[in-house]
Amino acid sequence: MDTIRLDGEVPHISIEPEGRQLKSHDARCVIPLTGVSLEAPKQYPEGFPRYRNRATLSAVVNKFLRAKFLLETPRHSFYSLRHSFEDRMLAAGIDDRIRRDLFGHRLDRERYGKGASLEHVAKLVTRIAF
Repeated sequence: MDTIRLDGEVPHISIEPEGRQLKSHDARCVIPLTGVSLEAPKQYPEGFPRYRNRATLSAVVNKFLRAKFLLETPRHSFYSLRHSFEDRMLAAGIDDRIRRDLFGHRLDRERYGKGASLEHVAKLVTRIAF
């Protein structure tokens, strides 16, 4: 899968409309891989084709997280990891523009410039990585 890029100076995943339509123009984003988020792609550099274009990934991941007691509470889920990531970035003082860019969220103002470089974002995210 060409969207998982481990060979460059900054390993990252690029969210692109590869074989699918993104929710919005802003959903296209580049996410640096650090800490444990880098370990799975190293072991599976082609991603997980079995789950591509299927709704079963969330159920499989939730089952695994529950079995390993990796969820904060029974009400948490795979999707909750996004909330945890946002909370850790907020606590680390990472700029709102960078957080929105990482999540592929719309910016509530005019977008000026290209935004932070992948190298800069990777340094910030490394500070909060597990």
